[in-house]
Amino acid sequence: MSRIGKKPITLPSGVEVKFNEGVVSVKGPKGELSQEMKGGIELEVNEGEVALTRPNESKESKAMHGLYRALIQNMVVGVTEGYKKSLELVGVGFKATNQGNLLNLDLGYSHSIIFQIPAELSVSTESPKGAAPIVHIEGIDKQLVGQVAAKLKSLRKTEPYKGKGVKFVGEVIRRKAGKTGK
Repeated sequence: MSRIGKKPITLPSGVEVKFNEGVVSVKGPKGELSQEMKGGIELEVNEGEVALTRPNESKESKAMHGLYRALIQNMVVGVTEGYKKSLELVGVGFKATNQGNLLNLDLGYSHSIIFQIPAELSVSTESPKGAAPIVHIEGIDKQLVGQVAAKLKSLRKTEPYKGKGVKFVGEVIRRKAGKTGK
């Protein structure tokens, strides 16, 4: 459990990490993120590297050591490169449009679904001719990007017979055979 925690985090140029009173904040070219750390995990910032140390060898300390190391690594990647998830709307008449952070989805229901994307994220839609509409969600917080993408996907789960629904781009849907006739 502690192998991940022992690995140091290399900081790209332009990224600044601060740790005081149990809160670590990472500032980079795309923005700033912060995370509260519990369990006595200490953070040492050296030239271009961040190392985490745990107070003891208990199972909980080892788990928190690896967890916080992974969270800080995700924050560093987020403020430098950012995260992006793309969703594909597969189905006849499925449409997606956006005005700012307001997403308007037509997913085969009797009404349109209007979904408010959080201000920290940006959303864009594309409707290529002859292909399914695609919704792109971008942001610096990996957890928030994934959570919003999962929420959008849950609005119309992909069904296994025709493959209709909302899915991630590149996701393979396991298909079932339909009824067999006599």
